[in-house]
Amino acid sequence: MLHTPFYDPEKSYEENFEQGPFGTFSDGQSVQSVQSVQSSTLHKYDFLGFKVNSPFGIPAGPLINGKFVQAAFDKGFDICVYKTVRSKKYPCHPWPNVLSVKIDGDLTLEKAKGKLIADRNYHEPLSITNSFGVPSFEPDFWQKDLAEAVKNAQPGQVVVGSFQGTKKEGQSVEDYINDYRITAKMLKDTGVKVVEVNLSCPNEGTNNLLCYDTKRSVLVARAIKEVIGKIPLIIKIAYFKDSEELSNLVKEIGNIVQGISAINTIPAEIVNEAGEQTLPGEGRSKSGVCGHAIKWAGLEMVRKLKKLREEFGYSYTIIGIGGVMNADDFFEYRKAGADAVMSATGAMWNLHLAKEIKSRL
Repeated sequence: MLHTPFYDPEKSYEENFEQGPFGTFSDGQSVQSVQSVQSSTLHKYDFLGFKVNSPFGIPAGPLINGKFVQAAFDKGFDICVYKTVRSKKYPCHPWPNVLSVKIDGDLTLEKAKGKLIADRNYHEPLSITNSFGVPSFEPDFWQKDLAEAVKNAQPGQVVVGSFQGTKKEGQSVEDYINDYRITAKMLKDTGVKVVEVNLSCPNEGTNNLLCYDTKRSVLVARAIKEVIGKIPLIIKIAYFKDSEELSNLVKEIGNIVQGISAINTIPAEIVNEAGEQTLPGEGRSKSGVCGHAIKWAGLEMVRKLKKLREEFGYSYTIIGIGGVMNADDFFEYRKAGADAVMSATGAMWNLHLAKEIKSRL
């Protein structure tokens, strides 16, 4: 059963930012009583050196400001990633930003080469496309807002600060990497306990996705670690079709970072019933798909990352994401080798998901 989502797809990003969250995320009630009943699980799990009540949370994307983070904590999501920020204000794509996608079964790479029909009819099994363009408010706002979210986290809960660099026309490689340094310092100044750098969104690297450019990803990761020091660093990556490319990336970066988060989305061309582009604006014919249809890819990446960790003798934390729609999906990810698991689409429409998982831990 789909609940009222805490991010309303019928409203613009700005309206959600000002008015949200919605559904039971807005009732101000905490599910901490669930944790007190199951006191044996309190602070039991390790996440990058921090003790958390559960190895479960919400990744970068739906938690667009501190109000959303606080609501997620109240509902028992213990690892919350504050939506990806930048060094300067960056606009959001026009509405609509979220649509339901019609997919029969898994979104295989072969299916992703074709066109997917999307509309506003959200139904189970749920898959969606989200097209925001990684917007960001000014650092003056998000630094203060993120610092407040960090301060409000209760024992057993962790806020992760997510960010990415911004590519500009005529920018040198050094200027591009320096933008990561600048934003990493801004994040460090908020007091955030864990930092995540997004290497998995389009148009930020030389090969479309930065995570597919091993050399530059390593340069970026080293630059960030120079700034944040002992603060754990997670890299968020996309699905890798080529196992050798993934192996090369992990070999070069796995001893620099403390965590690897996978996956983001699988891109596909999104159209309406008439076969026309349904997300308005230039550069939006393709959009990332998430939800139940990409679980296979997330699980596959977790298994590969676990194998590579053992092969290279590394100790990075594996965060599994993609198609976690219910408690069974969470446990499937844990069995595959995920140290922590996160849900975006599933959590948005099932606001009790953390409570359901905790009842089985």
